[in-house]
Amino acid sequence: MSNDNAWKWWQDALAGNFGPIHDSDPQQGYYRTRFKEKPWEPVAIWFENGEWHAMRGDRTVRAADIWTWCCRNPITYEAYTKAIEGDGWDDEPEAVRGMGDNLPDDPFEALKLEFAGEQELAAELLRTKVETQDQANKIGVLSKRIASISKRASDLHKVEKAPHLEAGRAVDDKWRDLKEEPDSLSKRLKRHLDDYLREQQRLEMERQRKAQEEADRKRREAEDAASAAAQQENEAAAVEAKRLQDEAAQAERDAQARNASAGRTGARVALRTFVYAQITDYDALLMALKDRAEIKEIVETLAHRAARSGVELPGMGIRSEQRAA
Repeated sequence: MSNDNAWKWWQDALAGNFGPIHDSDPQQGYYRTRFKEKPWEPVAIWFENGEWHAMRGDRTVRAADIWTWCCRNPITYEAYTKAIEGDGWDDEPEAVRGMGDNLPDDPFEALKLEFAGEQELAAELLRTKVETQDQANKIGVLSKRIASISKRASDLHKVEKAPHLEAGRAVDDKWRDLKEEPDSLSKRLKRHLDDYLREQQRLEMERQRKAQEEADRKRREAEDAASAAAQQENEAAAVEAKRLQDEAAQAERDAQARNASAGRTGARVALRTFVYAQITDYDALLMALKDRAEIKEIVETLAHRAARSGVELPGMGIRSEQRAA
């Protein structure tokens, strides 16, 4: 290659020193360009026989038209030659293996195939320590390509799921009032019974207390009668003792608790015991729960949120680290 002034702008650009850039004023050299989300294409621009010439890949293009699209991306002659011969770019991962025009028509299957190819490339790059800028560039580009698969999958998922969500929302809307309003009214009716049933239970406990006292009295009476009948060996006394024992057993059964209720069999409403916590010392309770995994997760989430807002709370510090993103 010549080192005369015709190549100076391009040579300076390779060194990072870009000269003035003007539309329709191309500069001789080797560059690359690409359409959005498409692979890079090599570009050659040269002046010959009083005319400007340009090639984009294997296609002839107007130098003035391609110039502003490629001028910011100068490449070496060696990189241009390698790309023209189909060997790709040192700083770009190769195209996905098995791709091309043989993709399945089903977008899901096509994306699965594309991801499988990208996984193979990623596995190769992950096996090698990053030591050069070209290696770093390859990983950066591949990371973006793989992230785009996730985004496209999310978009396709939304599109495919949308009709089902809409249909589901329509079904939910149809049944919502008929589900929620009867449930709410049923609970209101039960709450309306609370005071009555509690009073009935109080009366029942009082009845039970008195009935138990009566049962205890009759049991003692029956025991005394049985003891006397045994001493007298009197058949009439024994019959009377048996009668008193039966009365005592019945009185014991009558003393059993009867739960206050309303309604009828199959539609009965009765008092039930609901257990819940009443917090009397929030700090003590928090200390008792502090080792539970779910509490730690909540605390970490709140701490990260505070750190990102620049708020340093007692018991935490704000740290930062640089990671590839």
